[in-house]
Formats: sequence, structure tokens, C-alpha cells
Amino acid sequence: MKVDIHTHLLPPEMPRFAERFGYGGFITLDHHAPCRARMLRDDGKFFREIESNCWDPKQRVTECDAHGVQVQVLSTVPVLFSYWAKPQDGLEVARFLNDHLAGAVASAPRRFVGLGTVPLQSTDLAVKELERCVRTLGFAGVQIGSHVNDLNLSDPALFPFFQAASDLGAAVFVHPWDMMGEAKMAKYWLPWLVGMPAEVSLAICSLIFGGVMERLPKLRLAFAHGGGAFPGTLGRIQHGFEVRPDLVAVDNKVAPRDYLGRFWVDSLVHDAETLRAIVKLFGADKVALGSDYPFPLGEERPGTLIESLTDLAPPVRERLLYRNALEWLGRSHEDFAP
Repeated sequence: MKVDIHTHLLPPEMPRFAERFGYGGFITLDHHAPCRARMLRDDGKFFREIESNCWDPKQRVTECDAHGVQVQVLSTVPVLFSYWAKPQDGLEVARFLNDHLAGAVASAPRRFVGLGTVPLQSTDLAVKELERCVRTLGFAGVQIGSHVNDLNLSDPALFPFFQAASDLGAAVFVHPWDMMGEAKMAKYWLPWLVGMPAEVSLAICSLIFGGVMERLPKLRLAFAHGGGAFPGTLGRIQHGFEVRPDLVAVDNKVAPRDYLGRFWVDSLVHDAETLRAIVKLFGADKVALGSDYPFPLGEERPGTLIESLTDLAPPVRERLLYRNALEWLGRSHEDFAP
């Protein structure tokens, strides 16, 4: 069995939110060819080319069958978070995306699991939409960004959201977006190659140093892209905590290394030695298959890297391919039995 915790879906048509709300920044779709579309900002600026597997559940099931993936965990494309929008407008965008996502899950409930999106620019509205996602739409949890406008995830304003997620038993998938330093990385696709890993490390460090993980030990967090830059810089992060506690340990006195094994990461690291390293670092029970389907920076055939590690014991391989995902989601194998 394979359960892929990192896949993205969007609706086949996007409303003209800029016209509805009276200001810009939103994504529209231009279906310029059969089974293809351009994601455009509402000023017409090109963002990304996508294919029908980004919006068509039937196409996704066909490709999952070809790749041996039994279950996809669906979440929106992060550019659609729209945290910069006015709170009520952000809620409307989130509800539209979540209603579409619920329809996709309902079309194949034994093949898809939903992670909703919430308007984190307003914690109150985010909590209400989180509750709707879990209690009404039946999602396993939500996907959130690595920061919210000028707020890192450690900000006290966001804590009620994490408290609500913990109380609801909701899985929270943290994905990089709106990458830091993007203005200085115009060439070479650097926001995706350098900025994304840095954003994931920013999110992990914020949630550790801000005491969110300490205060909410039952919060089920998973981070995209193998934890980004965090694994490779953990020694530096730990050392900084030890030598400058006056700067680092101001909100939480517990060492960063003590949180290893307290959260999950996906397997999307594109390198066998790196995958071995994160399994050793985070634990064989805290790395779950993630592919970033259907985008080119992802793994074309989900699980190939895990399966290439022939030195892994079969129970460990099973954990990475599906058991860890099910534990993070709070679901069981029987939920997806034919």
C-alpha cells in the first residue's frame, strides 16, 4: 500500500475574486488547450502551467493506479492560501476551495483524504473553518503555510488555531509558500530551490522555539520537503540554543533535539542518502511518503525513492510507504479497504 500525504488539487474554474472583492492578487485559470491550463494572477501575469490531473479526480485515480498509489491526501495549491486578502474575503476563498475539495473526496472516498485550507489572517475565522473542515466536511485536517503575512507560526495570535487543531485531533500539514528573499532570487528558480527549504526550517524552528509544540504535545504536525533545511542545519540550531539561550531560548527552555520524533516530515528529498539521514534523524515512524503530485519538482512515480532503499527492513519500508501516513492522519487501513 502507498499513501501519499503531499499532493495538490485545485478547482477546474476559479471565480473572478478580484472583480468580486474590488482588489487584485488572486489566481485565475486560462484553459488554453485541451486538458491544459495556465494559472494566471488576475493582472494576467503567468504563474504556472498545469494539466488536467491538477483538477480532475478521475485522471488522478487513473494515474494513482498506474503508480501503485492507493490513497492521495489532497490539499490546495499553496499560492491559493490568500492570507494577504481581507479576512472575510479570505474565508470566502477558503470555503470555495474546501467545498470543491470535499466534492473530490466524495467522488472516491477510499482513494482520497482531504486537508482543507483556512484564512489564517484571522484566527477566529480560521478556527471556525477548521471546525467545518473536520466536523462537517470530514477532512483529516488542514494544510497551512510556513508563515502568515508578517507573522511566523510562533506568533501568539496564531496559537488559538493550533490549540483548536490539537483539540479536534486534526492533522496539520505545513507547506512553504511566499518564499523569503524572493526579490533577490529572480533567476535559476531559486525561490523553489533555496527559499522553500528555508521556509520549512523557519516554520519548524518557530513552532519549537515559540513553545507551540511544548504546549500542545498532541498536535499532529507534518512538514513538507523532508523538513527542508532543518535536518542539515540542526547541529547549528542546537548549538545556537546552547550558547545563546538569551537570544534563542527566550520562550521555550526545551532543546530543539528533544522534539525529534514529535512531528512528521514527508519523504520528498530526491536523494537516497538524504532520505536515509532523515529516517535516522526523525525516526522510522516519522517519515511519510510525499510526492508533490502533480508538479515537476515532485517525485514522478511516488514511492520510488523509498523503494530504492533496498537495505530498509520490510517493516520500515511499510512504515514509510503508508503506516506513518495513516498514523499522522488518524486513519486506519480499514478506512480504505475495497
